[in-house]
Amino acid sequence: MYTDSHCHPENKRFDGDRADVFARAKEAGVTTVLAIGNGDGPGTETFDCAIKLAEQYDGVYATVGIHPHEAALAKQKDFDQLVALAQHPKVIGWGEIGLDYFYDHSPRDVQQRVFLQQMELAQSAKLPIILHCRPSDNSENAWDDVLRLIREHWASTGLGGVMHCFTGTVEHARAALDRGFIISFAGNITYPKAQNIRDTASMVPMERIFIETDSPYLAPVPHRGKRNEPAYTVEVARQISKLRGVSPEEIGQQTTANFYNFFRIGKSNQLPS
Repeated sequence: MYTDSHCHPENKRFDGDRADVFARAKEAGVTTVLAIGNGDGPGTETFDCAIKLAEQYDGVYATVGIHPHEAALAKQKDFDQLVALAQHPKVIGWGEIGLDYFYDHSPRDVQQRVFLQQMELAQSAKLPIILHCRPSDNSENAWDDVLRLIREHWASTGLGGVMHCFTGTVEHARAALDRGFIISFAGNITYPKAQNIRDTASMVPMERIFIETDSPYLAPVPHRGKRNEPAYTVEVARQISKLRGVSPEEIGQQTTANFYNFFRIGKSNQLPS
């Protein structure tokens, strides 16, 4: 019924109970998971981390990509490896990629260059992109650059993408929708100070919404401060259901349908028992 459209189940915080995490997800009604394949970044031979989980578990799909935090580490061999991995049948997206001006772990010009290169590779692979966008404090700088770059270099591909863990304004969401993107909401939609996220979730067309956990990060209320996990996707659905005046189950069904329609995949796979 529910789909966690963005999580990191390969994270070391799951090493002690990963199988139980997937079992709890299924028990909560989460039947589909998209594992994000950034791994530990370039040079670590972990770009296939999500693929390994997708091969092990039904109902789990994978992405590949270089996170903006590690952009400065990227070498040509890393891009070559990603191109090869992108051919795997369970890889359905390229990401997460984008810009992060909050931490600035990589220089901004390097982030933009690596972002552009990955958009080119994703276009060649015919994969939609999963975007990370985080501006510096009290600024829209990363949003301005991301929206400009996808307008100039991506929107015309028709492949679309996902604005992962959306934290922008209604205006940012409208601009992303105009460029063919899905808006994905995570556990921070439940946080008291996140009114901008709730305002956006109230206006995005229902057929353009995903829900996610970004686990092990950003656990929703009432689990805030603990390790997040895919089972908590239900809490994100519950928050959006309050905003939209429908049941959590309806949000789960709609966003799951959105996921399968957007990525053009069948619905035969479920998480293992």
